[in-house]
Amino acid sequence: MSWILLTNDDGIDAISLQSLVDRLHSRGHKIIVFAPMKNMSAVSMKLSLGIPLDLEQRNDERENVHQFALGGSPCDCVIAALDGGLERLLPGIIPKLVVSGINLGPNMSQDTYHSGTMAAAREAGLYGMPALASSWSSFEPDGMEVAIDATVELIEIAMDILPDFPTNLNRPNIDLQASHISRWPDVPLHPAWEENPIDALRTAFSHGEMILNLNVPPGWNRKFVTTRLGMRWYRNAVRFSEDKATFTIGGSEIVHDEVYRGDADADAKGFASVSCLASWPQSHPLALDDGLLTWTLLQSPDGLPVWLHN
Repeated sequence: MSWILLTNDDGIDAISLQSLVDRLHSRGHKIIVFAPMKNMSAVSMKLSLGIPLDLEQRNDERENVHQFALGGSPCDCVIAALDGGLERLLPGIIPKLVVSGINLGPNMSQDTYHSGTMAAAREAGLYGMPALASSWSSFEPDGMEVAIDATVELIEIAMDILPDFPTNLNRPNIDLQASHISRWPDVPLHPAWEENPIDALRTAFSHGEMILNLNVPPGWNRKFVTTRLGMRWYRNAVRFSEDKATFTIGGSEIVHDEVYRGDADADAKGFASVSCLASWPQSHPLALDDGLLTWTLLQSPDGLPVWLHN
């Protein structure tokens, strides 16, 4: 079994993270946890620049389980681990996959921009690592076992199609001619990925240009569906104090507008949604080709993205 690097934004003591560690370990996976010391939800891609961060190794006597708590954000944890921390603390151990979560609460639609869970997965992608984020789309932990089931299933499917060694870790070589990379502002009639889209998508995932976003609903019907980001709206998000000196932000009402293959729509119907998301912004030189994302959505009418199938 290869090593998996786990992180989250709810903090290292979150029951969702530790339950995932337990399940993966019971299935023979080797685990490294590098997670925030405290809850760091909704911090997005916050970095603690120039600030010394405390590191605490947690006692875990199980074989092939190492746990570290960092006094920083989810992105701090990923950077510290991948950019020299693991090499210093655990020489010779290199993870095959980065997993962020399981988050308590959904990460769909615009949540993916605010979420520390999503930010950690995206940061891993920026460092050239394959990564996925997982969320339980309820704010109550009761019933979360199904989210663990779905997450472990997706992890093991992803591990099967990944190379044993992350060849793009810390991006030793940049290939702007890779078939999955956008040629923007040029838009060729026949994109480079056209001859082998499956290989292009697998390379995009293994090189960190594309991450996976899993959301598992209460009452999961045990089926996956390939999705895009949907449309969710937070209404009446600000509460005001009587003296007008305090504002409190927190959505009291969440509604969504139906869109084709939206993650929020799949969630409402009891499906676990899996969205393929670009790691880099649209105009970045390493941006994923939009046509390739379109292809995988349309070619995956049922179940997981087609490129994950062996």
